[in-house]
Amino acid sequence: MKYLELAEELLEFNKKSASMFHSIDNIKKYMEKEDYIYLNEGEDWNLEKGKTYYTTRNGSSLIAFKIGKDLSDYHFQMTASHSDSPTFKVKSVPELEGPDDYIKLNVEAYGGVIDSTWFDKPLTLAGRVLAKNGNKIESKLLYIDKDILIIPNGPIHFNRNINDGYKYNRQVDLCPLFSAGELEKGSYDKMIAEEVGVSEEEIIAKDLFLVNRQEGKIWGVEKEFISTPKLDDLECAFTSMKAFISSQNDKAINVYACFDNEEVGSNTKQGAMSTFLYDTLKRINNNLGYKEEEYFKAISKSYLVSCDNAHAVHPNHPEKTDDENKTFMNGGIVIKEAANQKYTSDAFSQSIFKTIVSRAGVPYQHFANRSDIVGGSTLGNLSNTQVSVHAVDIGLAQLAMHSNYETGGAKDVYYAVKALEEFYNTNIRIDSANSVEIE
Repeated sequence: MKYLELAEELLEFNKKSASMFHSIDNIKKYMEKEDYIYLNEGEDWNLEKGKTYYTTRNGSSLIAFKIGKDLSDYHFQMTASHSDSPTFKVKSVPELEGPDDYIKLNVEAYGGVIDSTWFDKPLTLAGRVLAKNGNKIESKLLYIDKDILIIPNGPIHFNRNINDGYKYNRQVDLCPLFSAGELEKGSYDKMIAEEVGVSEEEIIAKDLFLVNRQEGKIWGVEKEFISTPKLDDLECAFTSMKAFISSQNDKAINVYACFDNEEVGSNTKQGAMSTFLYDTLKRINNNLGYKEEEYFKAISKSYLVSCDNAHAVHPNHPEKTDDENKTFMNGGIVIKEAANQKYTSDAFSQSIFKTIVSRAGVPYQHFANRSDIVGGSTLGNLSNTQVSVHAVDIGLAQLAMHSNYETGGAKDVYYAVKALEEFYNTNIRIDSANSVEIE
């Protein structure tokens, strides 16, 4: 069945996306397979109508775009997702010695980690290493394809009250075990050097993160569920990418954005609050020969779908969700809203997206937090500080968000691709917030 094929491809995509750097490298391979032209931000761009391009920033964020052949209704139709997921980052001086012959790694939380989900699982490392090569410093991707670490729980015999609630100390409890005597201090850097094929002296700096080595699975008697590390937000990064690649809209410029650092606030040079999207759209405008006034007119008619997963009703805690604005796995696209505008959805943007999704024959559902629970924010409202456009926040319903092994609905992968294909293929003609034609 089509949805199972897409779900299997998502699992493989997630497996290859061990860090935000690997996520973008993975997406680049999809683009290159489709003959997208790479644009270096530090070089001149020479764009043509009807062509497809992509650019990157920091090796951890990517923006791809398709320039329509006609552009008689010049505007941008965009999706945004993110390449990072909650994890632990290894500190620059990583080795902690003792007690006795133990060597542990010194780590700190990246994003809103559920600490308990990291215990007693096979772990490894992934990220990038900066190394000297003559007079150059080069970035090298690292993924150690073997089980090399574990964070051991304390036995219940030493903490009889652990099931009554225990507050983990990240400086003490969350240190991964690296060796019990077979390795010595300095072995960590030696291992990294061997893995990337350089000498220890050539390594200058590292951005390395813990990775859960558990395999992703489609499961359930009727294969209802999908479970994998980093479902949030690689599921949306994958589905919006697949929809973008397969779409065509000659009257607009379709844009796919995948930002880094959403899990830590997006306020970085490569995050949704950075100038990356603005810089890219402005360069497209200028390179195609449009004036600044035409750019502002195009932005006023543009539309963004912010794609980041949503909370499904928890089977054991349904009281945590709103009585009516609640969502379920395999229930289709989730449209997210919040009165505080942490989600960008409003009546105007929702009316556009609901019409498109309905036309695609894809079900949709609504999510809003309980009024006594403060929700999080995501990409749309943050990117809108740099590029202000009509936007809707969507996602796919999942359980255990920010666990290091998350669960969603297998059919929702297909629903997302189909709905976002329809979005990219549809020409949206916006007149301020007064009216819109959906062609």
